[in-house]
Amino acid sequence: MEQTRTPTPPLPAPGTVRLTGFAHGGGCACKIPPGELEDAVRGLTGQAGDGVLVGLDDGDDAAAVLVREDLAVLSTADFFTPVVDDAYDWGRIAAANALSDVYAMGGRPVMAINLVGWPRDVLPMELMTEVLRGGLAVASEAGCPVIGGHSIDDPEPKYGMAVTGVAHPDRLLRNDAAAPGLPLTLTKPIGVGLLNNRHKATGEVFAEALATMTRLNRDAAEAALAAGARAATDVTGFGLLGHLHKMCRASGVGAVLDRSAVPLVEGAAEALRDGYVSGGTRRNLDWVRPHLRAGTGVTEDDLLLLADAQTSGGLLVVGEVPGYPVVGHTVAGSGLQVR
Repeated sequence: MEQTRTPTPPLPAPGTVRLTGFAHGGGCACKIPPGELEDAVRGLTGQAGDGVLVGLDDGDDAAAVLVREDLAVLSTADFFTPVVDDAYDWGRIAAANALSDVYAMGGRPVMAINLVGWPRDVLPMELMTEVLRGGLAVASEAGCPVIGGHSIDDPEPKYGMAVTGVAHPDRLLRNDAAAPGLPLTLTKPIGVGLLNNRHKATGEVFAEALATMTRLNRDAAEAALAAGARAATDVTGFGLLGHLHKMCRASGVGAVLDRSAVPLVEGAAEALRDGYVSGGTRRNLDWVRPHLRAGTGVTEDDLLLLADAQTSGGLLVVGEVPGYPVVGHTVAGSGLQVR
């Protein structure tokens, strides 16, 4: 007896798809929580060697290997689930976010490869093409050729890049090189995590958040190096508090953060008021809280905003960088103080 095959339902038209509806979390907010990640990799040492300048010790933004006296090669990878519904914009954001790790180390990206997971039986391949086209556009802006990549059939869409960069070994920006008594500079406003969460729930589009997430950190990195900075990190999924804590811990210093000086993307305060706080943001704050002292008048909402899980955030630089706001300073000792 001949078996009847159930016809495959047609794929949705590309213009009708809300990509964020296919993601359990959005952008860098879908990172494994920092505490859980550190527990999982604590016993792993990787490959040590004389040429490894930056390895696994302090969870820096990229690995750095000395290949010549005047040349270090940087390597990093970053990918995530849809953070916005527009496929082209998601590609742009993911590429800017992946390239940022090289800029955060003081380097220049020289090539990238795509990393793609796609539910090919659920979402049209035309949408994947748009994601890749967005990534190519931002990589082209960075002067970084994208040369191939790898893809898998995946129930949840994911996109990002593995990026190779170069830097002079004496001009690396590291997360373990902060010294006490220096200003802290932040090169992009925070709060995009709250707006991305609101976008996922309501479909509202926030132009300033999109512009922030697609802006390369290239100019900020060049300005930091020109100002003589030696320590920096980028602010992504662990939030401003989480990444500041990591840098201070790696460097053996503490920090004071002035919440009123931290720039916010338009609409972030309202999204916080309306409750669009991601689970990743709450986990960030839980992780940092044992090392945190909140001053008089600092509210729980203030701390949640400072822990907001960013996607393609700015650089947090130890030192003053002309043209960007100073949001605090490093101090001798340990721990973070918010005032």
